[in-house]
Amino acid sequence: MFTDEYYMKMALQEAQIALEKDEVPIGCVIVSNNRVIAKAHNLTEALNDVTAHAEMQAITSAANYLGGKYLQNCTLYVTLEPCVMCCGALNWSQISKVVIGARDEQRGFINKNLSLHPKTELVVGVMENECSDFVKNFFKSKR
Repeated sequence: MFTDEYYMKMALQEAQIALEKDEVPIGCVIVSNNRVIAKAHNLTEALNDVTAHAEMQAITSAANYLGGKYLQNCTLYVTLEPCVMCCGALNWSQISKVVIGARDEQRGFINKNLSLHPKTELVVGVMENECSDFVKNFFKSKR
């Protein structure tokens, strides 16, 4: 059965690809009707673009796949809580569900009192430890 954990493991695989590229290891997948329609990871260093977050890359890819800008009936799985910019993009996309692995207390949208689209379901804490460890270990290795 396709569970939130199943798809979060795919997002973690994307985070691993980012790690191998020396990017902040955040990964993301977008699913529609139990089918992965977009996979992405951070590319801010490679593209020299502060907007090249995993979520932004995945939103663009999914919209291209669907042929439209709205991601209704889609679920985004992301290893780390989206930032304010990505929250805004997810809001505008009208995505149906967002599943977050680990919270980002400092840069995430939740503590900024922002919200997703009113119809978007939010799930937080799927494979939280694994997702959190990815980012913590990355920054620990940089210090």
